[in-house]
Formats: sequence, C-alpha cells, structure tokens
Amino acid sequence: MDWNCATAEELVTAMRAGDVTSVELTDGAIARIEQDDKAINAICVPDFDRARDAARRADEARSRGEDRPLLGVPVTVKESYNIAGLPTTWGMPQYRDFVPAEDAVQVARIRAAGAVVLGKTNVPLGLQDLQTFNEIYGTTNNPWDHARTPGGSSGGSAAALAAGFGALSLGSDIGGSLRTPAHFCGVYAHKPTLGLVASRGMVAPPAPALPVELDLAVVGPMARTARDLTLLLDVMAGPDPLTSGMAYQLALPPARHERLSDFRVLVLDEHPLLATGSAVRAGVRRVADALADGGARVERHSPLLPDLADAATLYTQLLFSGTAARFPVDAYEQLQARAAGLPADDRSLDAARLRAMVFSHRDWLEADNRRELHRHGWRQLFAEFDAVVCPITPTPAFPHDQNPDLLGRRIDIDGVEYPFFDQLVWAGLATMPGLPATAVPAGLSADGLPVGVQLIGPMFADRTPLRLAELLEREIGGFRQPPGPALLGPLS
Repeated sequence: MDWNCATAEELVTAMRAGDVTSVELTDGAIARIEQDDKAINAICVPDFDRARDAARRADEARSRGEDRPLLGVPVTVKESYNIAGLPTTWGMPQYRDFVPAEDAVQVARIRAAGAVVLGKTNVPLGLQDLQTFNEIYGTTNNPWDHARTPGGSSGGSAAALAAGFGALSLGSDIGGSLRTPAHFCGVYAHKPTLGLVASRGMVAPPAPALPVELDLAVVGPMARTARDLTLLLDVMAGPDPLTSGMAYQLALPPARHERLSDFRVLVLDEHPLLATGSAVRAGVRRVADALADGGARVERHSPLLPDLADAATLYTQLLFSGTAARFPVDAYEQLQARAAGLPADDRSLDAARLRAMVFSHRDWLEADNRRELHRHGWRQLFAEFDAVVCPITPTPAFPHDQNPDLLGRRIDIDGVEYPFFDQLVWAGLATMPGLPATAVPAGLSADGLPVGVQLIGPMFADRTPLRLAELLEREIGGFRQPPGPALLGPLS
C-alpha cells in the first residue's frame, strides 16, 4: 500500500495493528517530499530531523500502550503558525530571520495528540492573496497543473496534501484561504465557526502571540477525506486556555442528521454580482444531483436567504477595512484621496474595497451592526434548512498571476474579465457571519482540473456540514491523486 496517500484514519488503524510504524511513515513522507517537491514547492520550511525524532517517540509511546488521536501521523503546518525553532515570516522578507520561541496553541495541540510535524507549508506575502508565492520561498505550483496556482493563502498546505506530503495540514481562512486551495487542489478543508478554534500563535511577525479574538479570520483543518477533517477538528477545537478556557468547556452539538435522506439543503450557483463559470456550475450540479438521488430535500430558492449582494458588499467592507488598518500614514492618505474621488453612485465591489480601506470607526460599527442582522437572517434560514451548497470561487485553479497591483488584476470567467477580488463573494458568504463551511471535491472540469463546492452550516453546528461532506464523499467520490510522474511505491 502507498501510505503517502492514505488517510490519517487509515494510518492510525494500521499503526495500531502493527502493520506499519510511524518511523516508516515519516521516512516515506520525507522521501516523497524530497523526490516531488522540487516541482511543487509546497514545503517551504522542512523539519525532517525533529520529525524523525518525534516518529521514534511515537512508536515508543505506542509500544508502551499509549493511544492518542494522531499518534505517529505525519502532518504539515502552514508557515503562518509559530513553531518553536522555525522561522515565521508570513512571506515578508523583512522577517525572514524571525524565529518564535513557543509553538502556536494549535501546533501544541496536534503535538499533544501525537502528530509528527514534517515542516511548514508555503504562503503568499502577508497571507493576502488567492495564490501562494513570496520573495523568500518562491512560488508554489498546483500539483494538477504546475502552470496554475494551488490557491491561497493555505496553498502550500493544499498542494502538500494533494501531492502526498503528510496526511493532514493546519491552515487558516479569512478570504477563503482554507476553502479555495482545497477547491483548486481537490482536497478537503473546514472553515470552523468563528471563535470555535483558538488561534493564539497564528500571528504576523513580530507581534507577540497573544490570545486575541479575531474578526472574520479562523484557523482550521485540511485533509484528504471528510472523516479526517473531523478527526483533526476534534483535536483543534476549544477555547484558548488563557481566556475563555478558564470558564468554558467545548460541547459541540452532534450533526443534525446521520442519513442523507434526512437533510434539507438549499443549493445556490448564481450570484447577483458575479458570474459562475461553467465548470463550477457543473460541480454544484453534480452535488445537487447526488443529494437528490440520496433522498435529500433539495431547494434552489428561499425567501429566507439573506441578500447576496448586500452580504458581498458588507463582507468586502469588513475585510478590507481590517486589511488596511495598519497601512503607513502616507499610503492611507493616498487611499483617502482616491476614495474621495469616487462617484457617489459607484456601488461596485471595487469602490466598496477602496472606501472600506479608509473607514472610520463609526463606519465600521455601522457595518458590524448590519452583520448582526445578517446573522439573524441565517438563523431563520437554518430553521428551515440544514446546509447551503454553493461555489467557493467561480472558476477552477487559474494560471499564476504575479501582478503586484492586486486591485488591478482580473479573473477570467468563461472569457469575461472581472476584478480579481470579486471572486471572494462566495467565500465571504460564510465568512462575514462567521458560519462553518466545509470544502469538498465535486469532480473534475472538462480540462481535468479539480472543482470543489462548500457546504455552509449553522453557527456552531460544524458537525452538520462535516457529516454531510462524509455522506457526499460516498455518493460522488472524494480525493483523486493528481496526474504526474511516477510516485514512490509502497513502503517495504
């Protein structure tokens, strides 16, 4: 068996049965990386010596009768997480030598669960792109087509999973940064409910690793199966022990249903502000057909759905006001002048981005209040439905585009160009109100590229879209290994 593309669940079962050791799995993963990552460039900071030590300790622990959820499983971690002794740069050249002394809380949690950390995965500059490249570590390529991006900002993690570099990975998401790479690379990811998973230590250098409550942003699991997402989420979930963990314990509700036929699902593939490409529309249709064939109640419209155009504008305002909050004064003043020159009747997302970058606190509070109205609208919707199926982005993985003028970039949707960041509208649908969303593979495009969809669930009902993802995996299949050169064979 080729253990490099096995699931974490399969690896744990095999190690418990004595069929393979963590040392063998780790050596095999390292060999795969050394052979194939030259072309992909997913692992930007290898940590192989410590990984081999951790694997030996895992095997010794198992021989003593210990059994932890991830004991001996090789994993990777997004570069933006602090790992003691390794650089945390967020792709920013001025911090290439910044080395934290303490693990991020999630790195500490997966280590305590027995995981073997192979190294860190590549990210875009400042985590602010839907692609993955930076001056320090270079460009990460999509394993399905090296001329295309694996997505961002967790693109290194998604590419690593698709290429067989570890069974699990830690990522993060504010603009679809878990879900878009999963969609582009044909793997799974879960954006948890806002606040469900502690994020301390997933912080831009040189800031201290404080237990802050993030707005919009989350950290979450990536994997090659839906069940592995749940396995890793169960390790990650829970409040920070320095703050809410002093008083609260995690008690996630179970999935609303266990059978596909019991689910009530709203399916969306059209957005008022952006076209949906034919390949993605076909992926949504495959999922909708599988739901209907499995006996689920599938609807295409609901008066309870919050206004999609207003949701996209509001998400844009909240996202870009935060992004620009720490810009230098001279850059901020230039943005103010540009925003002042906009026509009063310009209601495009481009205009919303520019105006949001110079929001006052009063402006932000107004947007935050509107967000609460949307959250209440979603509560009403989820009284009638269990999940919403919709695109993650409007296209499969696009060719590398390293134009430094991000606001000047364009995305091609079936031959028509749109502003690059308009493609965030679907990811923002779940991010703005803080809802959980699971990215699942939905087959291949006519060009042979992966296509994914997201399953959005009720707030703190993360197990509901995760269970639906697991059921859909049985109906339409899941992870497929990318084409490419001959990969390493089974471990002997």
